[in-house]
Formats: sequence, structure tokens, C-alpha cells
Amino acid sequence: MGAACFTTSSVDDSPQPDKTHLRQKTFYKRYAEYIRLAPIRVHELESSSITADDKSHVETVVVEHQSSVESVRSAAVVDDTPDGGYGWVIVAACSVISFFYVGLTYAWGIMQARLSASHLAKDSTLSFIGSTTFAFISFAALVNARIIRWLGTRNSALVACLFLGLGQILNSFATTSVGGLFVTNGVLACGSLPAQYFKRRRGLANGFVFAGGGIGGGVWSMSISSLIDRVGIPWTFRILGFITLGITIPAAMLLKERTRRASATVEWSLFRDPKFILLFLGSGLATFPILVPAFFIPLYANSLGASAFLASGLLAVFNLSSAFGRVGFGLLCDKVGPISSLALTLILAAVSMLAIWPVSASLAPLVVFIVLNGLGNGGFFSTMPSVVGHMYGQTRFASALAMVVTGWAFGYLLGSPVAGWLLDAYGGSSAGRTAFRPAIYFAGSLSLLSALMILVMRHLTVKKMFAYA
Repeated sequence: MGAACFTTSSVDDSPQPDKTHLRQKTFYKRYAEYIRLAPIRVHELESSSITADDKSHVETVVVEHQSSVESVRSAAVVDDTPDGGYGWVIVAACSVISFFYVGLTYAWGIMQARLSASHLAKDSTLSFIGSTTFAFISFAALVNARIIRWLGTRNSALVACLFLGLGQILNSFATTSVGGLFVTNGVLACGSLPAQYFKRRRGLANGFVFAGGGIGGGVWSMSISSLIDRVGIPWTFRILGFITLGITIPAAMLLKERTRRASATVEWSLFRDPKFILLFLGSGLATFPILVPAFFIPLYANSLGASAFLASGLLAVFNLSSAFGRVGFGLLCDKVGPISSLALTLILAAVSMLAIWPVSASLAPLVVFIVLNGLGNGGFFSTMPSVVGHMYGQTRFASALAMVVTGWAFGYLLGSPVAGWLLDAYGGSSAGRTAFRPAIYFAGSLSLLSALMILVMRHLTVKKMFAYA
């Protein structure tokens, strides 16, 4: 007759468990690690002792049903994602660390303007010093991920916060040495933790975490300027270091992983995906101009005749706008999709740099540029984790994000220095606002090219213009 779904016996004709289902369940449990490593490593099974039938099953599952495999391996984690609870404590702790780590880096423009006024070095060299912080993190992204895997998030964050505070203190002994500042200023662990606690509101959670950096940049821009006037540059660095140690270390103690972190390795198979290539190159190009406004706004304001206090206030406005952008675009990720939101951030940054900044001959248009560019600049950081999570899921999140962030290293390292070299080539910051235009056009054109790449990636992901993506 017809094929039966269940096995029966002459003694008991009641339905028995589906052997095919049991075999598949046992198979996934036994060979889950092989499935995770595929598709590029399926050939490594040739030397194993599994049967040819099982081997064929592995390849079929990996190639045709990868999303199902990821569901089997991560369903227990994803389905019970709390979308709140202790996750908000994690968000708060990460925001505090971001307040110092990102905020102090984005306030470097104040230090750069003061050191430039003291003729310590050229603008390009001082920009290079400021950019090394982010560049070092990007270069070491994969290594850092392995360290976090080894030490755990909390211990890794404690070590990072210790180095962050000590670095500021050591800066105080190198304020007359360019080489010393390169070492102490240039040379984190909680960026992906919200993904473990939030699914539906992941964009909002990421936005709050990165908003801490924008708020920190605004607060430190004003505070650093005031401290320098009162106690000088060396003691300003020391005070920043002591405050950093006193606040970030308790915040790091609150960090706790909800699930075992996936090991971040280089999955070369991702480069077979055109969408990943576009994301890797597009976001990498976006980091070339990302620090240019933050580092050059004080210098540009000085070229318009603004005082040092007003210049620091304008940088504070930029950083606070960045904070709003991080939260706003984080919310937008949950509404219209992370890829669409990322494209909007880059378009906003490009248009503001190409159309508004070059013609800002007074403070009014400059403030408009600062607000718009700050929104786009901040939105870039809060949307990127959501984009990677949306495209590759929690299973491959660590590897994909670490690879993407590693691709940012050259942009962080060279973007601001190249803009500084262009500024020096056209007379330096003392030559007036027209000397800034080549650097501005350099930064704006790269943002525009990056936006085009992300739009192409979105088109490959979903064809409909107004669909969630």
C-alpha cells in the first residue's frame, strides 16, 4: 500500500517516533560543529569517520538549508531573548564606558587645536595622533574578539578601562613630544553585548549604547577646554585619567554575558557573498571621513574668528547631535530596516559635507552643517551592528562584525591625516576657510561613494524600494 509514516509491530500497532526525525536530531547534535564551519570546510569531513550518507547530508544541509541550521543551533537563545530586564543594565554600563572611550576620542579636536596653537606639530600629524585610537581597535578587532572569548567580557572590559585611564595619565608626560603622544594616546569589549539581550528593540539598545559616546564628546569638549584654561594640558590629561578609572571600572563590573560568545574567526566564505563585499568596502570607505569633522571643526571655527571657548562649544553641539543621531537611527533601524537606515546616515553625511560645509562663511550655516553631519555621523555607528545582525544572524554575528570592523582600520588611520595633509598643502588652518575645501571635498566624496555602495547592497538584499531591509 502507501508508505507509512510510523513503524508498527505485530504486538503493538500504536504510532512510534519518526525515525527520520530522530536521526536528523541526533545528526545535528553530533555534527553541529561541522555544520557551523561550512560551507567552505565541508571538504574537511573527507578524513573523518562519518558515513558517506552523513557526509552528503552535511553538504546538503549547509548549502541549501543554512538558515534552518542556524535556527536549530540558536533557537533556544533567540527565542527567549528578554528584550529588556538586565539588558538595560548592560546598556547603561556600556553607555558609560562609551561616554569615556568614544567621547574622549571625539573631543580630541580640542586638544588638537590647543597643541596646534602651541606649534607642537602640523595639523596632519596631530590628526594622525587622534585617529590612532580607533585605528588600533580596528586593526586588533579579531585579536580582541579572541581575548574577549578567553577572558570573558567583564574581565576584558576591566583591562580595557584600566588601559584607557592609564593612557590619559601617560599622555600628561608627553605633551611636548609627538612620538610620546602617538604611543600613549593611540595605544572594547562591550560593543556586541546588547545583541544578547535585545532582538525586537536591538536597534534602540545599540543607539543608547553609542549615544553615550556622543554625549561624552559633547561634555568633554567643553570640560577639556575649561580644564586647559585652568590647569594646563598636562594636568587636564591626568584629571581625565583619574576620572576615567574611577567611573569606567565600576561600570565594567556590571557587564555580564547571557550566552556563550561565538568565537570570532575569519570566515573567508563571507567574501563569496557580494552583499558582504559591498558592506565591507562601503563601511570601510565611510570611516575615512568619519573623524574629519570632529577633528577639524575647532580649527575651522578659529579660521572664522571664533574664540577657543566658542570652538569647543561648536564641537560639543556636533557630539550632542551625534548622540541624537545614534538613538534616532537606532529607532529607525527597528522601523524601516538597518540597511536603509545606514544608507540614510551616509547620504546625510555626504550632502552636509559637499553642499553646506564648503560655503559656511559664518556661524549660522556652520551650525546647520554641524547638526546634520553629527546626526549622520552618529547614526553610522549605531546602525552597523544592526546591519550585521540583520544580514548574518546571531550565529555569525561575531565573525562578520569583527571582519567588518577590521576593514575600518585604514580609514580610521589615514582619513583624518590625509585631510590634514591636504589642509597643510593649501596653507594650513591659518590660511583661512578656503584652505579647508580640498579636505572637505575629499571627505564628502568618500561618504557619497560609500552611500552608493550600501544602496547597491540594499538592492541586492531586497528589490522593493519601501520594503523593510
